[in-house]
Amino acid sequence: MCMHQRQCLLGEIQDTAFKPTPLGEIVANCWQGLPCHYPNVALDAFVVMPNHIHGTIVLVEHEVPKPLSEIVRGFKTFSARRINQYRNFRDTPVWQRGYFEHVIRSDAALDKIRGYIAANPANWSTDRENPDSLRAGLKPAPTADLDISSGPRDTTDG
Repeated sequence: MCMHQRQCLLGEIQDTAFKPTPLGEIVANCWQGLPCHYPNVALDAFVVMPNHIHGTIVLVEHEVPKPLSEIVRGFKTFSARRINQYRNFRDTPVWQRGYFEHVIRSDAALDKIRGYIAANPANWSTDRENPDSLRAGLKPAPTADLDISSGPRDTTDG
């Protein structure tokens, strides 16, 4: 999921490690809180980047399962409210519309995605979401060299 207009508000990469701003910490806390709001959610690999996040959600059996689109909408809504409250803004867009999803069908695919997520900060200099990479001529893309998406999902959240 990308920040509105790909703004680098969540932190910065220093020596291949991510250093969060308070906004990045808000996003990480909201992500970690998802299982409290959605009992059918278990969290796996996750990383906050300067202007986007990558995360793996495991949907587990539950009496009243919530669809992924509702979980993502909730995450974006919870985090946007807290970010806007922190910045003393009102109704300001925080996230871009939509997100990319991919159904993981094997342990090998999950391991590959976990590796991609873990390596994201070290690969920031060539990440297509990095504004400096855009200036160097790379086109923006939801992921870099790893097809982990089945396409964009359009959501009507904030």
